[in-house]
Amino acid sequence: MEKYITEINYDRLVEKALKHVVIDALKIVEKQGLPGEHHFYIAFRTDYPGVKMDDLLKSQYPKEMTIVLQNQFSDLTVNDYAFSVTLRFSRVPYTLEIPFAAITYFGDPSVRFGISFGSEIDSNTPDEEPKPAPKNADVVSIDAFRKKGNA
Repeated sequence: MEKYITEINYDRLVEKALKHVVIDALKIVEKQGLPGEHHFYIAFRTDYPGVKMDDLLKSQYPKEMTIVLQNQFSDLTVNDYAFSVTLRFSRVPYTLEIPFAAITYFGDPSVRFGISFGSEIDSNTPDEEPKPAPKNADVVSIDAFRKKGNA
């Protein structure tokens, strides 16, 4: 049985809608590659459930990691819940699988676009200082839509 909703959580609705921007952008790249000068910065929680990455990378980035999808990536696969991509670190290919819920920042500096997602990914994750956005990016934070006093 589905839980009865006593209050509409607009924060979650806005975050869900903004995550679909990320999903749609990645699906475009999956189908046709990066158009023009577009490239993506994606920060994500490496400790989020469902993140799959090599143990070596996990030890180097135990909490959060930022990846860049620009020139040297392959095998981008996108579904409704996660994406996977192969990146090279020191010429060694590594495949990462990242649930969309783990993403804390998505940006495309070529068009001065960026979205910061709340660090409150789930109730078991403590709040952390947000990572600075790449220079020249206009970041839209969902915090602007939150009611004052809500944690």
